[in-house]
Amino acid sequence: MPILQIRDDLALPLDEIELRTSRSSGPGGQHANVTASRVEAVFDVQASPTLSEEQKARICARLGPRVTASAQDTRSQHRNRELALDRLAQRLAHALEVRRPRTKTRPTRASQRRRVDSKRRRADVKRGRRRPDPD
Repeated sequence: MPILQIRDDLALPLDEIELRTSRSSGPGGQHANVTASRVEAVFDVQASPTLSEEQKARICARLGPRVTASAQDTRSQHRNRELALDRLAQRLAHALEVRRPRTKTRPTRASQRRRVDSKRRRADVKRGRRRPDPD
């Protein structure tokens, strides 16, 4: 059974991915009028028996319940199929990445001083533009 490699530890069987073809948009002359070279790969996340519940939740949160990728770059349907599957794999791999939590940091004393000094300089510039007091 052919598979689509997502990451080193994850591969999806191609029978879980729906491949649809249609006519490509844009210029192409007579060739574009007779060939269905555009390929769209659709993956139903919830229906996949391969993914764990955690992986399904992560993908649904970032990409939604149905993930699609399409390709109409070349005149060849076979090459567009490869491109669409590669794009789908990239999207799924990116969605499955576990992002490192942000560590809280405090501004340094020097950066606080620079900020206050620039605010004071800006205030002086604006004060210098004011109309003088009538006193």
